[in-house]
Amino acid sequence: MLIQNGSLFQNGQWVQKDLRIEGEEILSVADQLTPMAEELVIDAKGKKVVPSFTDLHVHFRDPGFCDKEDIFTGSLAAAHGGFTRVCTMPNVKPVPDTPESFQKMQEHNALSAIEIDQYAPITKGLSSSSIVEMEQFLPSHPIAFTNDGVGVQDAYTMEQAMKQAHALNKTIVAHVEDESFLHHGSFHKGTEHTRLNDAGIPSISEYLQLLRDLALVAKTGCAYHMCHISTKESVALMRKAKAYGLPVTCEVTPHHLLLNDTDIPEVNSNYKMNPPLRSREDQAALWEGLLDGTIDCIATDHAPHTKEEKARSIENAPFGITGLELAFPLLYTYAVKENRLSLEQLLSFFLEKPAQVFDLPTFAIEEGKKANLTIIDLETPFEVTEDFFLSKGVNSPFIGQTLYGKIEYTLCKGEVVYEPTMSC
Repeated sequence: MLIQNGSLFQNGQWVQKDLRIEGEEILSVADQLTPMAEELVIDAKGKKVVPSFTDLHVHFRDPGFCDKEDIFTGSLAAAHGGFTRVCTMPNVKPVPDTPESFQKMQEHNALSAIEIDQYAPITKGLSSSSIVEMEQFLPSHPIAFTNDGVGVQDAYTMEQAMKQAHALNKTIVAHVEDESFLHHGSFHKGTEHTRLNDAGIPSISEYLQLLRDLALVAKTGCAYHMCHISTKESVALMRKAKAYGLPVTCEVTPHHLLLNDTDIPEVNSNYKMNPPLRSREDQAALWEGLLDGTIDCIATDHAPHTKEEKARSIENAPFGITGLELAFPLLYTYAVKENRLSLEQLLSFFLEKPAQVFDLPTFAIEEGKKANLTIIDLETPFEVTEDFFLSKGVNSPFIGQTLYGKIEYTLCKGEVVYEPTMSC
């Protein structure tokens, strides 16, 4: 395969070169390469050619909830968004909380067209205080251990989990939420929850449990990654923890960077996510934390649901929005084009920075490297409609918007896993 006439992102610089792929690897990169007989040629004139993206936080719902998403539609959605490596959460049914069920899930993941790293659960069933025997999972290579979807409510359970993970040189990944503060809320408890006729979810539900966890990290030495940070208090705590030298990292979602609770026009379940959209002040703190290095990377928390589920009353509709397919276009449109980030900064939050959290190899445009690549059209606007999505979930607050940064092709190990003909 030959990619011609593209602007390649190579070693942090943009270069106008051609690129040839043989098998799973990049064979050569040169100023000009001549097509060989019967060679597939992709003309990337006017396009950007970059290493493909990594997402540390997705929900593929498979097994158990395949009406929402499955490994095949989730993988196609990832490729449509430019991602060829994702880390999938274990809140499926049944929870893969035995070595046997986890190995079976890994075998199923291997059918994907992209690369999947699988999280293992911290506790049995995700909700009990019975910690899994983490060492028994190691032969099946879990990326880390997490109960994402619910916070580990019991401090002693979290302490023991951290001790076990630390002994195995594994990371605890935390959905930080003290459920005693929730009171059946759907939106942030601030200036807008009354307008939305909601009990509200207060910020303390996040930062109080984070404070607990950071104290346990200091005690145990366990590596710790916080999912979807959303409050200014959490940003301040993570900043102090890093200054103190604790082995902690965190991620932020595109929707928490781009929206706050004043953007919710009315009671609408497509704006219902967990954690909720917070205040303008929280949003500003997230941007500050991203730019000063307190927040390590961007992750989508891709959480597809059926239309029927999202059509329920706001109290009964599930939390979450679909995220993989719009992450780059949204941030290119509203961050790069509005001069909040450079294009190179944005790429770093999808390329090397998520890889660094778990010491994963970074995709790169170099001879001999794996041919995981994404070709992007930065110039042509497109409208987000329900038909745009290849995910089963179309639950997004961004439907109707006009964006830039459309993914044209995605390659994983030298194979085209997304191209325009795959669009609905």
